[in-house]
Amino acid sequence: MRILLGVTGGIAAYKAVLLLRLLREQGHAVRVIPTRSALEFVGAPTFEALSGEPVGTEVFDDVPGVQHVALGKSADLVVVAPATADFMARAAAGRADDLLTTTLLAASCPVVLAPAMHTEMWEHPATRANVATLRERGVHVIEPASGRLTGVDTGPGRLPEPEDIAREALSLVGASGPAAPGPGTPAPVRDLAGRRVVVSAGGTREPIDPVRFIGNRSSGRQGVALAQAAAERGAVVTLVAANLAQDVTALVEQAGVSCSVVRVESTAELREAVRAAGADADVVVMAAAVADFRPASTPDAKIKKVPGQGPAPIELVENPDILAELAHDRLRAGQVVVGFAAETGDKSGSVLDHGRAKARRKGADLIAVNAVGAGRGFGTDANDVTVLDGSGDVVGQAAGSKREVADALWDAVVKLLP
Repeated sequence: MRILLGVTGGIAAYKAVLLLRLLREQGHAVRVIPTRSALEFVGAPTFEALSGEPVGTEVFDDVPGVQHVALGKSADLVVVAPATADFMARAAAGRADDLLTTTLLAASCPVVLAPAMHTEMWEHPATRANVATLRERGVHVIEPASGRLTGVDTGPGRLPEPEDIAREALSLVGASGPAAPGPGTPAPVRDLAGRRVVVSAGGTREPIDPVRFIGNRSSGRQGVALAQAAAERGAVVTLVAANLAQDVTALVEQAGVSCSVVRVESTAELREAVRAAGADADVVVMAAAVADFRPASTPDAKIKKVPGQGPAPIELVENPDILAELAHDRLRAGQVVVGFAAETGDKSGSVLDHGRAKARRKGADLIAVNAVGAGRGFGTDANDVTVLDGSGDVVGQAAGSKREVADALWDAVVKLLP
């Protein structure tokens, strides 16, 4: 396959060298097209030695060959990694002021951009608008990873690892990535390829004072399983993780969980992160156990126990209903919203009764109802859910490991996608 690898001027340009080697080792012909600023980070001789092809940055480098048109027309896939904020702004505007942007205008094959920049730049409204414009035109923009950036900064904006970029880019043209199944292994179902998915997981914590909080028993296992299953089915996944159990945190950090991770603490932080990531998502799954209430105020110092005096009362106020908001607002047209209802039966009704009431009240497309309690639901490796539609009617059931439940739920979601 003929691949054009665009490289723009960011500190993450060194990863493009590793990506180039990966693609070449898989037998693909790769032509590198750097921007002028990219060559400030990695020199042309490095790209030429590893690709075996000449490297140029200007439309005048090979005028007789009209390479700014010929390169784009001959490519089977274009990958730009890293893609800076400046480059994406130029691409969104249809600029043609160097060889890379001109080649993009001539390309009719799939185009994949892997952004890399500081968090503030990635979250800036201008960048988000440019990303939305590019995606509307059919450009596949990979969600950046979250982690250490230049200097001491940490957050979303980190270039994904070369293996993840290669895997996602090659999947768009039906080719296998670095971790493709071996001989005799069935190819994974990729019915979410090209879809953007947001999954929340874990339990939120509402601070009482600097050392105490109101929390719950959620480990995050089900949410992580949902994120992992969606990524393996081809989706671009953002996992909004709230206070995962220690062993689940280790799972998220494994290479097998191919998604962008945003870590949050409280319900307010989770709400903000989910709405930001969900603005251009096809599916939002609220699997996190969100606190219904929070303390009305939080002192800056630890609340002291005074001998002989009872505990000071803690006034609680209601948290926003994130799932109901998402279902009502629909952050983008055609978005599918899925929620979870962790319930216990009581005198007023069974687990399913409460789940049906919640489904009608929330307005989500699907609600997965599961019984929780001692040894059930929270913190276990297994789950048992009944899937309801927005009217409270049963549309499916799933039991087994949390990964099996995740796959069953995605089967139901896929049927709702346009």
